[in-house]
Amino acid sequence: MENQISFFSSFGLNDVFFMAEAAYRTLLISMISISIGTVIGGIFGWMLFEGRILATILLGPILDVFRSVPLIIQLVLFYNFAPIVGFDLDAFESGLVILTLYTAALVANVVRGGIASVGEPMRRAARSLGMNYWQDLRYVVFPIGVRAIFPSWVGVALGVLKDSALVSVLGYVELLRASQILMTRTQEPLLIIAVAGAFYFALSYPISRFSAGFERKWSQ
Repeated sequence: MENQISFFSSFGLNDVFFMAEAAYRTLLISMISISIGTVIGGIFGWMLFEGRILATILLGPILDVFRSVPLIIQLVLFYNFAPIVGFDLDAFESGLVILTLYTAALVANVVRGGIASVGEPMRRAARSLGMNYWQDLRYVVFPIGVRAIFPSWVGVALGVLKDSALVSVLGYVELLRASQILMTRTQEPLLIIAVAGAFYFALSYPISRFSAGFERKWSQ
């Protein structure tokens, strides 16, 4: 039979553009969630360090849930239960909410450790110089604590960038979802996985190099 119908097509330049657009979607949802989650996590970390009763009893266990429960379960549960309580969110918005809270939970623990790394004698010395609590945080705790926090924060950011692939279970067409679509159509999984890996490397490598440069400047 000469006139056979082919359901598959080869991997081409348009497919590369499709994956590039999906990589942009991955970067978008990751950067927004990392940025907002870092701010929220910083506040939560400070609250946990100060040991307020409300933070210790309520906030700590809630953050432990976000750190402990697999991210894919959080995504699926939130996406399905949000409409029940009146939140009409699409896949991007649902993924963004959960990734942000997940990032905040991880960053909170990092920030708490960073604040704790600033020795109590140093803080007492700042108070003896006439600094109030907020001046102590701004001029002593923050500059020293950031150096301890930054390497761990970079690890969190890179982890969230890669974990954003799990948002594909909600139907959001990011890099992993785009790769699955193309693998189904082209039947060239090794090539597509290699291209997807190259895109993930292109997204992650600048972050790691930028952080390494920052750490070198601090060590000088």
